[in-house]
Amino acid sequence: MAKKVLGSFKLQLKAGEATMAPPVGPAFGQRGLNGMEFVKQFNAKTAKQQGMIFPVLVTFFSDKTFTFIIKSPPASVLLKQAAGLKSGSKEPNKVKVGKVTTKQLEEIIEIKKEDLNAFGRDSAVSMIAGTARSMGLVVED
Repeated sequence: MAKKVLGSFKLQLKAGEATMAPPVGPAFGQRGLNGMEFVKQFNAKTAKQQGMIFPVLVTFFSDKTFTFIIKSPPASVLLKQAAGLKSGSKEPNKVKVGKVTTKQLEEIIEIKKEDLNAFGRDSAVSMIAGTARSMGLVVED
């Protein structure tokens, strides 16, 4: 017999560093779920990418069990890493803070290919390049 899905929620957590502190504790506690079990599983699955931020989609069921899917890191995090920055520009149209190459964009697409909703490689490059421009990065060929 299939379990009844009660709902789902999203979290963004650093790989290998999840704890029961917010946002994990409150998100699991208010739904009566075992947050420590999630923390152990998440940290075990993401231990090799220590420090990288990952979005997580948690689905929970009527019998107080849950499953979770770890998505690829956000494009902005990968772009900051590629450009060697701590943050993007506060005024991206006026102040440029770094540069990324098309080759770096293609590497980011390779990481995010499962989560991108682009039809082809060119549209995916265009999508990531748009994110880069909105962060104040210059895209070079």
